[in-house]
Amino acid sequence: MSSPWSRPLEVDRLADGGADVDFAVPLAELTGLRSLPAGVGGQVSGRAHFARQQGVAVAELTMNGMAILECQRCMRPLELAIDRRVRVGLVGSEADAARVPADLEAMLAPGGRIGIGELVTEELLLTLPIVPLHEEGDECAAPPALPAATSEQRGERHKPFARLGELLKR
Repeated sequence: MSSPWSRPLEVDRLADGGADVDFAVPLAELTGLRSLPAGVGGQVSGRAHFARQQGVAVAELTMNGMAILECQRCMRPLELAIDRRVRVGLVGSEADAARVPADLEAMLAPGGRIGIGELVTEELLLTLPIVPLHEEGDECAAPPALPAATSEQRGERHKPFARLGELLKR
């Protein structure tokens, strides 16, 4: 059974009715975020309000929560607070994108249907850092350096071709 946030919704019906859809989405279940290094954990919740603007269906997405990524410096969990509010114009085809008002981003809703998970995924792909790193002064520390070679190890030098001349003279 699919989650309520993953089911496609009829954009025109929701926009004409001025509907609000509340959601809570576990980020690990969003297939569009699985391409990020080490994936994403955490959850966002919020509300999608549908309306019309200049004849175009609009979704106003408000979401709050926490994304858990892997710091690419120390490879430990990194928590990022998410507090976003965005408005997108939903269109059925790329040809309709020109009708979207200039103050909105166009988002494709094929067949006039889109899931809340798709709206959340699109916004997170634009919001989350490409290379997640802890801020300076946070718990992040670079991995420990390799131990320095001892003087005994430095004195010995491996010469793999040292006896090659002898072997060739035979």
